Amino acid sequence: MGSMEYDSHNWIWDGVYYYPHFFGGIMLTAAVLGLSTSYFSGIGVHYLPFYWPDLRLFHKKKYVKKPVRVYMDGCFDLMHYGHANALRQAKALGDVLVVGVVSDEEIIANKGPPVLSMEERLVLVKGLKWVDEVIANAPYEITEQFMSRLFNEHQIDFVIHGDDPCLLPDGTDAYALAKKVGRYKQIKRTEGVSSTDIVGRILSSMKDTQVVENVSNATVPEPLQTTNATQAQEKTGSKTQVSFLPTSRRIVQFSNGKGPGPNARVVYIDGAFDLFHAGHVEILRSARKLGDFLLVGIHTDQTVSEHRGNNLPIMHLHERSLSVLACRYVDEVIIGAPWEVTKDMITTFNISLVVHGTIAESNPLLKDSPDPYSAPRSMGIFCTLDSPKNITTTSVAKRIIANLEAYKKRNAKKEESEKRYYAGKTFVSGD
Repeated sequence: MGSMEYDSHNWIWDGVYYYPHFFGGIMLTAAVLGLSTSYFSGIGVHYLPFYWPDLRLFHKKKYVKKPVRVYMDGCFDLMHYGHANALRQAKALGDVLVVGVVSDEEIIANKGPPVLSMEERLVLVKGLKWVDEVIANAPYEITEQFMSRLFNEHQIDFVIHGDDPCLLPDGTDAYALAKKVGRYKQIKRTEGVSSTDIVGRILSSMKDTQVVENVSNATVPEPLQTTNATQAQEKTGSKTQVSFLPTSRRIVQFSNGKGPGPNARVVYIDGAFDLFHAGHVEILRSARKLGDFLLVGIHTDQTVSEHRGNNLPIMHLHERSLSVLACRYVDEVIIGAPWEVTKDMITTFNISLVVHGTIAESNPLLKDSPDPYSAPRSMGIFCTLDSPKNITTTSVAKRIIANLEAYKKRNAKKEESEKRYYAGKTFVSGD
C-alpha cells in the first residue's frame, strides 16, 4: 500500500526535486495547519524535518556554479617570467584563463616591430601551465566589437590587465570600454623585467663579433660592451626600474610542489635556457614525452659565461629558473645545476634518462673540453633529441641587432613611459 501511494504522488516528488523551496513551503504550511491527515498524509509530512537535508542536496545538484572565465591579452614578445606571473595571477581570478596574443600588425602599429613571430609567441603562451585557451591575432585595443565577441562567443566574465597603463598612440586607455561596463580586473605588475628592459640588456651586452659580423650594415652602438647580464644591468641607462627581487614565495607559486613517484621514470635535461623561447618549449615537450617526470637543470650565470661566452647570459639564474618552472611540461628544476652530470647526481635524483638537444649555443674555444655527459653515456642512459626549432639566444639577439635603429627608437619611447609608471607607482595588493 505504501509503495502504491508513493507512485501515485510522483508529480509531487518531481516538484520537490525541481522546485525545492516552493514545495518545501507548501509542506511546511501543511504541517503547521495540521493537514497531514488529509491529502498530504500519503507522503508523510509528519516526517518533514528528516527531508530538509535531502532538499538542500537537491538544490545543490540543480544549481551548479558556472566556471568564471577570464581574459588577458598581450604581445608576449621576448617571453619572460613577468609575463608568466601576470598570467598566473589572472588565472587565480577565475577558473578558465583565455589569452589573446596580439597580432604582428597591431604590435607594429602601436609599439614597433616585434622580435618574435606570431607562431613563436603562440608556442610560448600555449606552453605556460596556467593557460587554458588561446586567441591568436587579438587586437591591441579592446574595441566594442571585440568585447562583444569576448562576452558572447568566448563567454568571458572579466578582462584582466596589470596596474601599469596600456595606452594607444592617441593617449587613450586600451581597456577603457571593459572598465566602463564593469568587467575589468587589475593585477599587480611583476617588478624588475619587461620586454623593453630585455631589449635594453641585449643592446648593452651583445658586442660579440660572432653576433655582429654576419649582420649586413649593422653598426655596433657605443654603449655595447662585452659583458654578461649582471654587468650590463649595472650600467647607467640600461635599466629604468628596480632589479628583480627573487623570493621563496615566488618560486613556490611557480612550482608544481610535487616530487616523482617511487617508480616514476625521471628524465633530466640541462642548459642555460636564456631568453626563454619557442625552441626551449618544444625541446622540453619532447623530453617530457620520454618519461613520467621532467627534471630540468639550470646552469649558473658563471657556468654559462664560461662555456657559452662572456656576453651571456642575458637573464639571471633565478629569472631563467622561473621561466622554465612556468612551462607546463616541467615538473621540477635544479637551480644552479652543475655542468657535468655525474653518477652521484644520477643516483641522488633517481634519473632514468639524460637527454640533450641538437641545437645549443656553441663556443669554438671549448671544442676539446671534457664531455659533461660521459657518465650517463657510460651507463647507457643518454640520448640526443632533435631540436624541433633552430632558435638560440644568439639568433634572437641577431634579430635585434639587424633592426637596431627601430629597436632603439622603440625602447626610447617605452623607457619614458616606464619612468612615469615608476615615478607614480602605488602599492597594489594581491600577487
